[in-house]
Amino acid sequence: MPIATVNPATGETLKSFGAMGPEEVERRLATAGTAFAGYRTTAFEQRARLVLRAADLLDADRDDIARTMTLEMGKPVVAARAEAAKCAKALRWYAEHAAELLADEEPAEDDVRDSGAERARVHYRPLGVVLAVMPWNFPLWQVVRFAAPALMAGNVALLKHASNVPQTALYLEDLFRRAGFPDGCFQTLLIGSDGVEKVLRDPRVAAATLTGSEPAGRSVAAICGDEIKKTVLELGGSDPYLVLASADVERAARTAVTARTQNNGQSCIAGKRFIVQDGVYDAFAEQFTAGMRELRVGDPLDDETDIGPLASEQGRTDLEELVEDAVRKGATALCGGSRPEGLDGGWFYRPTILAGITADMRIHHEETFGPVATLYRVRHLDEAIAVANDTPFGLSSNVWTRESTDVDRCVRDLQAGGVFFNGMTASHPALPFGGVKRSGYGRELSGHGIREFCNVTTVWHGAEPSES
Repeated sequence: MPIATVNPATGETLKSFGAMGPEEVERRLATAGTAFAGYRTTAFEQRARLVLRAADLLDADRDDIARTMTLEMGKPVVAARAEAAKCAKALRWYAEHAAELLADEEPAEDDVRDSGAERARVHYRPLGVVLAVMPWNFPLWQVVRFAAPALMAGNVALLKHASNVPQTALYLEDLFRRAGFPDGCFQTLLIGSDGVEKVLRDPRVAAATLTGSEPAGRSVAAICGDEIKKTVLELGGSDPYLVLASADVERAARTAVTARTQNNGQSCIAGKRFIVQDGVYDAFAEQFTAGMRELRVGDPLDDETDIGPLASEQGRTDLEELVEDAVRKGATALCGGSRPEGLDGGWFYRPTILAGITADMRIHHEETFGPVATLYRVRHLDEAIAVANDTPFGLSSNVWTRESTDVDRCVRDLQAGGVFFNGMTASHPALPFGGVKRSGYGRELSGHGIREFCNVTTVWHGAEPSES
């Protein structure tokens, strides 16, 4: 894939970049190693000042970087501005909370005395240079939610961003430079996927984090496993959205529209499989369909647009193939199911709901990365949970219910890294984020996220000899 900005609303190539050569990659690796040697000893207060400065700059740049993101990957510009604001919030959250999250932990003296210790503590130290391999769908947020905790913990970062968002990638490097971070603390590598393995195997790189596809996750995990290096993986998702008999159907249907179509439907944590109990199915299906039909598809730079183009032509082709396979095997399109008229040249697709999904359809098992929802009718909670878990993924889940017994069952039995009740899944700096099964492992955000790339060090103090 060429390293280039290609406007998905028109198909026009706006700007191309050459991949960095081996000498430039080596220079940046060396700079990162040198930077870590000094940056690792800085105080939390100093790191916080730098991170807060980055947040202020990002706020000032919001309109410009939002336009860049929209031109590179097609998200509605209103959503792009919101993404930039969310990133600034996350930077401030970690600046304010990192010292507390990484404070030494001390077990009770009585608990460690039989080890011969007078006292003991757990201390957190940064690992070093961390390579982040990031996707295009949230080109700012995916990076910042790694960079904020990593930098506050004393690590330094190398970013290999998706090849279709190079200007956003370069902006991020410039943002942290302007904030005053020492040279080498955050650097962008403009390289293709074929250049990642060499960087991962470099001894100056201590760990890696990847958000992306399952094949990419397998590759990075295999290489880092061979090198005995820590990884955190956030991969695909096919999140269930359960609407049970006691649900507020109107709210559930209204929220479902946003949950499925946020970011043009290109979100790992979007509700994708809508599993609805029989007694409320018809009402939910009617309201959900009406809401999807009302969405405006068009120019993502227009503030009135709800749905922009998919990020790539191949992404739209993949989505069309899933829909066509399902319809051919008996699914019914309640709305959408085709490209919109009058938007030739861009990679647009109409908001779509498919009902009558069966297990022999590809869409039942594969992730839909676009504004396409699948709708299931179930008889009871047991069946709803069974359908929800019938996927290789386990990122997050949504449940609409007023019954406490439903809450207890879903928390216990849904195979996912999160269960969101009566609202749609969202990531937040204070809450851990990640999945199970083929959605990956490890956690981002919160205290769990900042400790992923720390050396958890046991510090043991023997008893001082008594004076005679």
